[in-house]
Amino acid sequence: MVEQFKPQYSIAWIEKIAEIPKAEWDFLAEPLKTPFLEWEWLNNLETSGSATARTGWQPVHLTVWRNRSLIAAAPLYIKGHSYGEFVFDHQWADLSHRLGVRYYPKLLGMTPFTPAVGYRFLIAPGENEAEITEMMVAEIDRFCDRNRLSGCNFLFVDPDWRAVMERYGFSSWLHYSYIWINRGFQTFDDYLAVFNANQRRNIKRERKAVVNANLQVKTLVGEEIPHHLFPLIYRFYSSTCDKFYWGSKYLTRQFFEQLYPCYRHRVVLITAYREDDDSRPVGLSFCLRKGENFYGRYWGCFQEYDCLHFEACYYKPIEWAISQGIQMFDPGAGGSHKKRRGFPATPNYSLHRFYDPRMSNLLRHYISEINAMEREEIDAINQDLPFSKREIKFQI
Repeated sequence: MVEQFKPQYSIAWIEKIAEIPKAEWDFLAEPLKTPFLEWEWLNNLETSGSATARTGWQPVHLTVWRNRSLIAAAPLYIKGHSYGEFVFDHQWADLSHRLGVRYYPKLLGMTPFTPAVGYRFLIAPGENEAEITEMMVAEIDRFCDRNRLSGCNFLFVDPDWRAVMERYGFSSWLHYSYIWINRGFQTFDDYLAVFNANQRRNIKRERKAVVNANLQVKTLVGEEIPHHLFPLIYRFYSSTCDKFYWGSKYLTRQFFEQLYPCYRHRVVLITAYREDDDSRPVGLSFCLRKGENFYGRYWGCFQEYDCLHFEACYYKPIEWAISQGIQMFDPGAGGSHKKRRGFPATPNYSLHRFYDPRMSNLLRHYISEINAMEREEIDAINQDLPFSKREIKFQI
């Protein structure tokens, strides 16, 4: 669907990202720090059957064109549920139900199933960003009105973009992730040095347990990764979902298989092999790298080994990240193990707009109080990190 907005611009709502030339989309997306807004990643989610209308993620990407040139875009989805978002808005849905207001469907801006900071409108360099942003927000409001959508929500947003969108009436909701920052580390021992003595011993013991199990842990990057490992990633991912996260198997086997031809240049695998059999890994963590940013996404193992999860998901990735000069490592969702291993609770935000006046007023009235409670939780977590006394003030 194409609509004329201003004489020099046209607006199009796109139902498949494949309708947009890859080079034009990536001209907007590749300069960003996040890899998760690039064409290949988003297209793979759709063509693999992972993010589709059938799974409750109906693509409705907003695009802005000048003549035939793409100058701005926003990956957007109509959602009939809140699964796979990692921002848990069930209290808002419950409140909406009590008020007799329909909460679903809603409009969502994020990379599906990916709780990694970086979402924003994609706008070509040199364009009038303020004018185009205003145009896109106005079009989103009209789209939601036409389609009777309850609200518009952007999750895990770029910190700078958050301030921009607040000026257009979006409310910021505070959350946190566990993020490792490279504080000038040159070696893994430098990383260990920030911990108190007890935790340093604990980390060394955990790494030693993997060695004592006669396992070799290897890092494979991009072109080094053989084709046969990509279907295996799905098996590890599926196994973990089945064991620990019922109902969260969002990605298909095809998604992982399609990474090999189109996206393996960003893939990093941490693989564990038995010393007597290096043909097939017994455990694996799936990560991605873009520039100085590193992301852990999924993990699995077919046989339980003491501390292998910590080695494959934290220690080996950190060791590799230090060797590569990587500055930020986001190990993925969850946090029960991360804070003990040098991942402080780090603030991030989502942005929300409800179109029902009652919901909108409640959001604006209570969001500051909600955010204050979240900030207290972040501070409490970070006060309890196992760093040495000389490191605590600097870290927090």
